[in-house]
Amino acid sequence: MNHRHMLKNNTLLITGGTGSFGHAVLKEYLQTDIGEIRVFSRDEKKQDDMRQLYQSDRVSFYIGDIRDKHSLQYAMEGVDYIFHAAALKQVPSCEFFPMEAVKTNILGTENVLDIAVANGVKKVICLSTDKAAHPVNAMGISKAMMEKVAVAKSRVSRKTIIATTRCSNVMASRSSVIPLFVKQIKNGLPITITDANMSRFMMTPAQAVELVRTAFDQAGSGDILIRKAPAATVDQLADVLCELFQVKKDIRIIGPRHGEKHFETLLTADELAKSQDMGDYYRIKCDDRSLNYVETIPVSRDGMQDYHSHNANPISNEDLKALLLGLDFIQKELTTPY
Repeated sequence: MNHRHMLKNNTLLITGGTGSFGHAVLKEYLQTDIGEIRVFSRDEKKQDDMRQLYQSDRVSFYIGDIRDKHSLQYAMEGVDYIFHAAALKQVPSCEFFPMEAVKTNILGTENVLDIAVANGVKKVICLSTDKAAHPVNAMGISKAMMEKVAVAKSRVSRKTIIATTRCSNVMASRSSVIPLFVKQIKNGLPITITDANMSRFMMTPAQAVELVRTAFDQAGSGDILIRKAPAATVDQLADVLCELFQVKKDIRIIGPRHGEKHFETLLTADELAKSQDMGDYYRIKCDDRSLNYVETIPVSRDGMQDYHSHNANPISNEDLKALLLGLDFIQKELTTPY
């Protein structure tokens, strides 16, 4: 049974639901027979903006913090499914305040999963990031631990299926450079680039929802699902944006920010050796053996290497332009005078 039938007349909760992912979910799922979508977040202003934008009696808003089990309990009563997107996502801010990343991304996730299991939620899909693979910054480390918490909880949760998606860079999200570059272009300022050859995977908000939807349909408890994605350099992204806004390219190299990686990794070689290739996706199957290790799992690592944004398929300028033009953010900015 696919997600459309499973969601019919059921209740979906989105933690961190006022972000770009939450908007993309509402845009798609309000076209289905879903019973109710609950948006859970800390930001009352963003919730009010969403309320005015969608004006749907099937969308409910809950103020709360995933660090607080009481607010989660209140929001989760009667919930059937959860998309867990709440997180601290900014790499530099997590570098300066790593314990805040721990409290939200790790302990907050544990709260979400504990309350979900206690309330008999049928399925939870947690959203992770490519920064969790070979993590070198506090944000990535906290997300890597979030994945470990989700897998560990999945081994003991009997009625609640817990799966994870590892997303690449979501274009025009609040952790993306695209809004910054567009603002600089429209204000006649140089585009600030940390490193022209720095590369990132490209994924639209709609593709992030598609990844979660596929995990909802196909992932088993404890699995991590990854969508294959093309990659672009930061300099290439600046080129295409300048072309779209019809301005002469003007960049200023400022050097890497705190904790910033030169390229991102979606799958390590060790993970890839144990993964199932599903065509457009990879699935890292949960190792649900006990600590007795009675069974052994043969793994061949011959020829395996990390799947990262420096060796992934590079995206062409035309395809990158098409992805950008498909973003609501870019369409809005292109039609707004400056």
